[in-house]
Amino acid sequence: MRLVLFDVDGTLVAARGAGRRAMIRALRAIYGVTGPAETYGFSGKTDPTIVADLLGAAGLDSDEIAAQLPAFYDRYLVELGAEIGDGEHVTLMPGIGELIPRLSADPGALVGLLTGNIEGGARIKLEPTGLWPYFRLGAYGSDDPNRSRLPAVAVRRAEALVERPVKPVEVVVIGDTPLDIGCARAFGAVALAVATGQHSLAELAAFAPDFLFADLSDVPRVLAALFDGGPRR
Repeated sequence: MRLVLFDVDGTLVAARGAGRRAMIRALRAIYGVTGPAETYGFSGKTDPTIVADLLGAAGLDSDEIAAQLPAFYDRYLVELGAEIGDGEHVTLMPGIGELIPRLSADPGALVGLLTGNIEGGARIKLEPTGLWPYFRLGAYGSDDPNRSRLPAVAVRRAEALVERPVKPVEVVVIGDTPLDIGCARAFGAVALAVATGQHSLAELAAFAPDFLFADLSDVPRVLAALFDGGPRR
C-alpha cells in the first residue's frame, strides 16, 4: 500500500493569493495589526507558524496571540470563503484533475492531505474543485504547527482506516517546497517534489527529493514513480 499525502497550495491548486488576502483582513480585524504580511513568505509554512511570525514581528507576545487565536481562525475562514467564493479563480495544477481520481480508485493507494492549512481552510480551497471527497484523511496546520510532525498525524489516521501499521517507507509526501521535502525526510517517507509552486526545479533538486517533476501532467509516469519506483537516495 501507498499512503500518498498531498500538499494543497502550489501542489494541488493555485488560489491567486486568496489565503494571504484573507489572513491579512482577519489579522487586522482580530489583532489590529498584520505585521509584514505583504512581504512575508507563506510558502510551505503552517498557518499557526505564519500567524506567530507575523504577529511576533508586530510586537505581540505568545500569550496575546494565543488568547485570540480561535477568534482569528473563525474570522479567517469567513474571509477565505468570501475570497474563494464559487472557486472561479481557483486553478488546478496540471495533471491533478486526472491523477487524484485515478489514485483514489486504486486499491493499493490511500490518498490524503498533508498541508500547512488549517483543516477548514483546506476544505474551502478544495471543495469548489470537486476534489475534496477523494481525500480520505488529512494532517493539517491545525493539528500541529510543526510541519515535520504532520506525517505521524497522517499515519495514525491512516492506520485507523486500514487497521494495520503503516511504515514510513509506505508513505509518499508530495509538495512544491523544500519544507515538504524536509517534512518527508524527517519521517523517513518518500519525497516527491513538483515545481508548480514558487520554487524551480533547480531549487528543489538541491534538496535531493526521491522524485522530482516539473508538474504532474504525465500521470502514468507519476503513478509509476509512486508504485514502482523505490527511494532514490
